[in-house]
Amino acid sequence: MSASVAQNTMYLTVASIGQKILAFVYFLFLARTMGSEQTGGYFLALSITTIFSTITDFGITPVIIRDIAKHPERAMQLVSQAMWFKIPFMAIGAFLAIGSTFLLGYNQSIRELVMIACLIMLADALSLLFYGVLRGHHALRFESLGIFVGQLFTLLFGGTVLLLSPSLHYLIGALLIGSVFNMLFSAQQVIRLLGIKAIIPYCNKETARKLLMTAIPFALAGIFVKVYSYVDSILISIFLNTAAVGVYALAYKFTYAFQFLPMAFVAALYPGMSALVSNDPKRLKTVFDDALWYMMVLATPITFGLFVIAKEAIALAGSDFSEATVVLQILIFVLIPIFLDFPVGSLLNAADRQSTKTAIMGVTMVINVIFNVLLVPTYGLIGAAISAVISFYFLFFAGLVFIPKIIPGYRIRDCFRTILPIGLSGVVMGVVAMLLKPVIGYQLIIPLSVVVYIAMLFLTRSMRVTHLKNALAIIRKKPSYEDAPVHD
Repeated sequence: MSASVAQNTMYLTVASIGQKILAFVYFLFLARTMGSEQTGGYFLALSITTIFSTITDFGITPVIIRDIAKHPERAMQLVSQAMWFKIPFMAIGAFLAIGSTFLLGYNQSIRELVMIACLIMLADALSLLFYGVLRGHHALRFESLGIFVGQLFTLLFGGTVLLLSPSLHYLIGALLIGSVFNMLFSAQQVIRLLGIKAIIPYCNKETARKLLMTAIPFALAGIFVKVYSYVDSILISIFLNTAAVGVYALAYKFTYAFQFLPMAFVAALYPGMSALVSNDPKRLKTVFDDALWYMMVLATPITFGLFVIAKEAIALAGSDFSEATVVLQILIFVLIPIFLDFPVGSLLNAADRQSTKTAIMGVTMVINVIFNVLLVPTYGLIGAAISAVISFYFLFFAGLVFIPKIIPGYRIRDCFRTILPIGLSGVVMGVVAMLLKPVIGYQLIIPLSVVVYIAMLFLTRSMRVTHLKNALAIIRKKPSYEDAPVHD
């Protein structure tokens, strides 16, 4: 990787983190101002369009990124062909999203919100493709700028609406402003790079057939991910009510706000994993083992820490969301399998087992839907949280089963020997924090918990100097695994 590409990747990572932080703070402000009922309508409309957004792209963008990176001279033809596909898929996605609101019997207000959200979905579908074209040319700095500035526009307009005249329609409109900016900005960069003809749809039957066939696995994976990530909100709205969706949305936002943390590590590890799959399986085992360690070390304190201060965290959004405390205390435990699945999924993809990963995602989706249907009517929001925990643990363990087929000699118990001592450190940290929080308050318990957690990592021999050295090397994208395996 050249220095410029590495720098661009860093810009994109930093911009993504900044965007997610702004988005989370904005959602807290929105929830506190609008209350659970209105927040539920807002989140429900976005959940519906997010599920159908996979159809608007249908896996085309990942293929375009890969093909342009390999054959930059064919970029204009590939983009024109992609546009020819995208337009009908965008129309189908919008039709299905709006149609679902009638099929599921939502009221007029929700239908109107979904209609506005569909405009966001369509703008995002185009900017996704255009930024994909720029990624294929390693021009990530434009995407970095676009996503951050777009979020700022949303924050400024949405914040003004919340302060002066709170309205769900205008708040969805605030998201539309950010999305339209990204669409126009990314289109401008593509036109400047390839010319106006690049965004004019064109069909070549042979190219179209190859593009569609290659995109199908990506499309299926995207559909599965969106469904098992957002179907719980739709089922909650059906079995319970919109206010319950708002309460669940707050716990959901707290839980998934931290997913950007493992991305930098995995982005750095993936190229190395791909190279080691066939060249050095023994070294690959060390890299994979360390990746699990990094993910578990990150996920554990967040999980048990938020479990302890869930009441105080939820209180930031106001008293209308007090029921979300218990939901968050259950839902937060999805972070451990989600983090651990990052290296598992990366290794499966690096070993050309994308179809295996896609199949696992499909089964995970089915499990999530089944458990939501069974548990939500009886146990309400707690049932939805339990369903998420069950499905994400299945996602991780189902992928882990295939790792010994990629790394000869790898045993499932190797994974447990890595993660269980770290998990124990988190449990001890959580117990100490729960006991001392009533005495010293949650503000002081946070730094104390950090000290207890780090001390337990060293006490259980879960952390060594070698771990820190390799972690620093990975962040710098210069992995160094000459040392002996860091786990006994």
